[in-house]
Amino acid sequence: MGVAERSALIKLLELQSDWGADEALLDAAQDRRGRAAAVERAEPILAPRRAAVAATGGSVDLSHIHDLDALRAALAAFEGCALKRTATQLVFADGAAAPLVLLIGEAPGAEEDRVGRPFVGPAGQLLDRMLGSIALDRGNVRIINAVPWRPPGNRTPSEAEINQCLPFLWRHIALVRPRAVLLLGAVAVRAVLGRPMPITKIRGQWQEIIVPDGNDALPVLPTFHPAYLLRKPEAKREAWADLLALRRRIDL
Repeated sequence: MGVAERSALIKLLELQSDWGADEALLDAAQDRRGRAAAVERAEPILAPRRAAVAATGGSVDLSHIHDLDALRAALAAFEGCALKRTATQLVFADGAAAPLVLLIGEAPGAEEDRVGRPFVGPAGQLLDRMLGSIALDRGNVRIINAVPWRPPGNRTPSEAEINQCLPFLWRHIALVRPRAVLLLGAVAVRAVLGRPMPITKIRGQWQEIIVPDGNDALPVLPTFHPAYLLRKPEAKREAWADLLALRRRIDL
């Protein structure tokens, strides 16, 4: 092992130690099915939400959209959300087209609006380290936002703006068919689960959704937004527990 590789491993171990990590990930895949079930039963979990989610946001019909390029083109042509007129550009997605995990944030910030990719600022750098701590990266996950245009002044998207973009969000989920969905923050929870509740009350509790035009129910895990962790580093221990739960779920 070279010096650069050793340095990278040391930094990763320091990150996990800082987060209160008390479980190691092994190089070889492990059969965690029995253990994962025991762990998840021991955690307080809300009853799974299996409601079929009706796409809202007006008369937008995306049933003819069958690939991501067409979805991006349809979203770029969409005039039903006023945020498009104040943003620099559309921030569509980043990562794999057939991901293990789909991560959903809230809306682009200033740096994302400038670059045209989600999570490229300080919160994005933290997100990359979070993913790396459970052997994931942008090559095997996909990252999108509930709203693909930056709200003025980085304000929180309104309920109307979320609903206007919701049909595109559902179609995106249906097209990429992830093994699991990670909701980053309260706005993503409100968009996907329809629950305007504090992220501190729902994080770490597995839910299920059935996406319009999708097939099987998808497991969904709410957790803290990386920007929140930058403001509240004491929450990193809980975020680490959520990451481990996500890793166990996709390893099943």
